[in-house]
Amino acid sequence: MNIKRYMIKDTADKLLHRLDPDDTGELNNKEEALLKTEKLKERLAELQDILFAQKKHSLLVVLQGMDSSGKDGTVKHIFSGINPQGFIVTSFKKPSLEEEAHDFLWRVHMKTPPKGYIAAFNRSHYEDVLVPRVHGTLGAGELKRRFRYIRQFEEMLAEEGTTIIKLFLHISKEKQLEKIQERLQDPAKHWKFDASDLQERKYWDDYQRAYEDVFKETHIEKAPWYWIPANHRWYRNYLALSIVVKTLETLDLSYPKLDAPTPEISELISPRH
Repeated sequence: MNIKRYMIKDTADKLLHRLDPDDTGELNNKEEALLKTEKLKERLAELQDILFAQKKHSLLVVLQGMDSSGKDGTVKHIFSGINPQGFIVTSFKKPSLEEEAHDFLWRVHMKTPPKGYIAAFNRSHYEDVLVPRVHGTLGAGELKRRFRYIRQFEEMLAEEGTTIIKLFLHISKEKQLEKIQERLQDPAKHWKFDASDLQERKYWDDYQRAYEDVFKETHIEKAPWYWIPANHRWYRNYLALSIVVKTLETLDLSYPKLDAPTPEISELISPRH
């Protein structure tokens, strides 16, 4: 798996029109993807164990995408096999009154992962430049400032030991409608339906352009954006997990070594016979 194929480096206009949400890479079928995904889950569990023990690095996975693109499902499936002691997931909703009284990154910084932990943001600080852009509640100057603050914020996190992966789940407008209909037709999924999703569909093209500006303004080497074809859940999960695993494998992860053992400890390590 060459994850660089999915790294967003081209930030030209109408980028998303050229990226295929039905893409399944080199995989031929769902069964093959599921087998590879299970092996990747085992590898992620191994890497997380070392990460947690070493307490030198942390990993932040940011998930963004249109409504119904599969952010909840991605978190559920790719992190299902790791130790919950070392995992944090945060879903950023509309800011509270207390949060609105601070800068827009205040509530986000508090949820970033401490060393040794993996954190997933299901929606993130990027909502604070996407929604205001689409609905016109912030001017161009303020949006530019927010982009600058985000770049500086993520660079600071990276320099302090947090590796950042930003995943954009790319779903087609037709597939989104299909998933909304599934939620309405299945009583077990009614709780997932939000009438505002239908309202936001009216702004589909505006959100596409807003995301393209986000990629252009915030794709930095230390915190890259990747696009994830999301029309097929099985490939979405496989690719997202591949990116997480391969990113962790680039870190200098190793179990901490035992300090110089005392005579009592040495006896336990190499008992005399």
